[in-house]
This record gives sequence, C-alpha cells and structure tokens, in this order.
Amino acid sequence: MRWLLVLTFLAGCRIETASPGAANGAAKSGAPAGEVWVYTSVYRHVIDALEPQLKEALPGVTIHWFQAGSEKVAAKLEAELAAGGTPCDVLVTSDPFLYERFKQEGRLLRYVSPNGLRTPSRYVDLDGHYAAVRLSTMVLVHKAGITPPGSFAALAAPEWKGEVALGDPLTSGTAFTWAVSMEQALGATWFEQLRANEARVAGGNAAVLQKLEGGEAKVGVLLLENAIAAKAKGSPVEIAWPSDGAVVVPGYAGILNSSQHPEAAKALIDALLSPQGQQVIAELGDMHAVDPRVPGPRGSISLDELVQRSAPWGEAILQRGLTEGARVKADFSKAFSR
Repeated sequence: MRWLLVLTFLAGCRIETASPGAANGAAKSGAPAGEVWVYTSVYRHVIDALEPQLKEALPGVTIHWFQAGSEKVAAKLEAELAAGGTPCDVLVTSDPFLYERFKQEGRLLRYVSPNGLRTPSRYVDLDGHYAAVRLSTMVLVHKAGITPPGSFAALAAPEWKGEVALGDPLTSGTAFTWAVSMEQALGATWFEQLRANEARVAGGNAAVLQKLEGGEAKVGVLLLENAIAAKAKGSPVEIAWPSDGAVVVPGYAGILNSSQHPEAAKALIDALLSPQGQQVIAELGDMHAVDPRVPGPRGSISLDELVQRSAPWGEAILQRGLTEGARVKADFSKAFSR
C-alpha cells in the first residue's frame, strides 16, 4: 500500500527530482553548485559526522548551518521572513506543524527525493512539499527496578501520584507534539487529571531526564534518543513502550521556494536520505532512520515495528496541531497553573 500511494502520487504530479547519481556524489557536468544555508535542530555532533559525507557527495556545494532547538530555529526564520527575506534554503527541524503551515502559505518548493521512496507514507507529505529524514519518538522512561505504567493514559492513575515528570509544550517542540497527540486521544481534561495527580512539568527533555536520574520522579515522558544515549552512559533508566502508542515526531526536511540554489538544496536532501546519511542519523543521533534498511538505533526496534507501536500520524494530527495548537498550549498551561 505504501508503494502504491507513492507511485500513484508520482505518476499524477509533476515534481522535480534529482538523479540518484547526484545523491551519491558523482562528479558530472551540471552537478549542483552554490551555497546552501540549512536551518536545523539536528544535533551538532550529528552534523559534524555528516559534513565529510556531504563534502564528498556535493563537492560543488558550500553548506552553512544554523543549529539550535526547533523553537529557536522557527523564531529566527519567522523574524527573517517578517523582515523581508531569509538566507535559509533547507529547513530540517522537529516542528512538523511549521512545515504544514509553510506549505499552506506557499513557502515550500515541491520536491520528492528518489532516495526517500522507502519512507513510510505516513511520514511524507503526499503533495511533495516536505518529507521526514529522521524520526524522534516520545516514549515512557522509568527508574530501573520498577514496573512502569503500561500506557501514557496510566500516568494519571493514583499509583503514580507525584512520580511523573513531563516536558513543557510551551518550550519544547517535541513535548508540544506529544501534548497535541494526547489531547486528541484523551481530551483536554486529561491535562487536569495529570495536574491533580501532581505530575511535574520539567521543561525540556534534558530536564525530564535529570528528574529521573536525580530520583525526583520514577517515570517520565522522554525522547527515545535521549533515553538511549543516557543508558549508554550508564544512567539507571529503562525504556517502556506505551500500549496506547509511542508518539513519533517526524523530523521533516523542506526547501524554501525562495532558495537561490534549489538544485543544490535538492541534492543535499538526496544526500541526507542516502543510505550513508541515514546510517549516521541512526548511529550517532540515536534516532530511527526513515529507510527501513537501516537498523534501529543501538539495537532498538526496527522502523517497521516502530510504525506498529506508535500512535497514528497523518493529516488529522497535523491539522489539529496547526489549527488547535494554541488552544492545546493554553489548556495545558491553565491546568498546570492551578
């Protein structure tokens, strides 16, 4: 079904693609060239590992990076656009709702990379304006040696009173995506139930991890990649997959239609979606690649199993985050300010 959707889409739409050879860095006449600015929330150490690959694959392209959290990237980009323009060519962040808004505002170029045809269809805009290059996942993480709650919904149960740490959707993009998904599934009153159960809002994912490691909470909602990295360093935490579905946060990539070097931008996305680029993302970023041929990070579940264990993702959740996101933040803030 996934292949049928993509092939039908490609057959019915005229969308520019680059040759796979360009993605593999073949030195040919007419190869992409120019300067490309990438605004991204990808971890700095992952960028450092990608840079030699990109230099080899795209010898004629000079890549500049602005790296920060998704919220800071969005704020910088919005300010530049409001001032009349931005140097940003390629946007690669974990704020899925921003991409949908930019698509509706006509800010994104349509492009489907041939290296992304194996990506699960739920993580691709079928109109061709953006597609995931990495997958972050919100899961349950708990103190080692205890039996964790079986679901996100169970965090409001009496046995977890005062023992739950959450990220703040007002400051963390991934926590916001999780809150939108939970509000859709459980209703806004669930936030009030969490507050009544004395759940603690800790800020970002790093703050949630600190509360778990410091013994201030026994269970938290955390990015899988943070938990995997912490465990590798000896942190006494364990990962639990919630029965009501982990929340996958697609890390999309999109090209702004104001790009001065769109062919170079397309080749960059091809390189990120190449097997080599995806391997770096999984191995050093501790995230799932969107290519099912790449194993899960550090022995974690495969991409196919991730899709099975995660909550539904698609147009409905994107539209909810876009149109109802401000209300979700307000409901969360109201619940936890009491």
